[in-house]
Amino acid sequence: MRLIATSLLAIAAVIFVVTHGHGGLWGYVNAAAEAAMVGAVADWFAVTALFRHPLGLKVPHTAIIPERKDSIGHSLEDFVTDNFLTAENVQQRLATAQVPMRVGRWLSEPENADRVVTQSAPALAKGIESISDAEVGDFLRRVMLPRLAKEPVSPMLGHLLEGIVEDGSHRQVVDLVVRELHGWVRDNEQAVTSILGARAPWWSPKWLDDTVTARLHVELVRWLADVRDNPDHDMRKAVDNLLAKLADNLQNDPATMQRTEELKIRVLSHPSVATSLVGMWQSLKRVVVESLDDPESELRARISRGLSDFGSRIVADDELRASMDRRLGEVAGHVVTTYGREISTVISQTIERWDGDEASKRIELHVGRDLQFIRINGTVVGGLVGLIIHTLAQFL
Repeated sequence: MRLIATSLLAIAAVIFVVTHGHGGLWGYVNAAAEAAMVGAVADWFAVTALFRHPLGLKVPHTAIIPERKDSIGHSLEDFVTDNFLTAENVQQRLATAQVPMRVGRWLSEPENADRVVTQSAPALAKGIESISDAEVGDFLRRVMLPRLAKEPVSPMLGHLLEGIVEDGSHRQVVDLVVRELHGWVRDNEQAVTSILGARAPWWSPKWLDDTVTARLHVELVRWLADVRDNPDHDMRKAVDNLLAKLADNLQNDPATMQRTEELKIRVLSHPSVATSLVGMWQSLKRVVVESLDDPESELRARISRGLSDFGSRIVADDELRASMDRRLGEVAGHVVTTYGREISTVISQTIERWDGDEASKRIELHVGRDLQFIRINGTVVGGLVGLIIHTLAQFL
């Protein structure tokens, strides 16, 4: 393209020389050729001045790119930051892209969910395995347990217990305890009578003790059976009232709240608590790592099904999808607003590392065809303007 543009300049020069001094129609051609040369040289100078000094002459405001590449980089950085990396633009683009819908559709396919689990499970297993027991113990002793010791647990326990009593969730536990206790008392008559007999006075005759303890065992078995079979038994109501009273005291009674907090501190400060929690962590870590490393494990299968179900829910639930869109936009807007300037610095930092001449050559090669068209257009337009001016001069 540079050769074509230069050739047009040479053709205009040849025409100018050949037609010089001729009148008539050739005068118009000569004027057009002269103007074409002027336009071609002017645009050649303008295009060349962007990348180097024309003919090696250090004319002011030439070789703009190699000499001012750093300031150009900073200007480009400011332009991108102010006009592209804005919260409004990013949020609008994310809303148009419908990212949650696309992710949901992709995850809803079981094979894609399996692929996610297959690719991420080994890395997740290695990450969990890399957490040492010493680090966990140190975290528990220095951060977790002291933090729990400072947090009041009495109101939380009271509120939790209140909800359990209102829902009746504790009744299954009561049923289990009563059922097991009834079975044990019924099947262990000798143990029960021995316990009861040990409480008899020393002067009581043995035959009387045996008669009383046997009767007490029968009544105890009968009473436990009644509690077991009667959902409205007074003992069950007494348990409900006791738990409800305890829930209220945990939230409102200062004495109960203080005793609960003291008990919490004694438990958390005991040396065996951290050791026990570390032991639980070791067992949990071993099970989780083994399950993640096993391609056929139930854990990986459950995670895969969970991801697929979550993807289907995203697609079907408009409210959930709208919430995810909103939250994603908020996060992206916050990132761009907070770190947009730092992100765009990659532009100026990259340009600063470039050599001036090398950068100039790269840019010129990238946009060179369009730049040479400027020279071609300058030659053609200059010739037409020269022709028009010569024509008007003849009329005048």
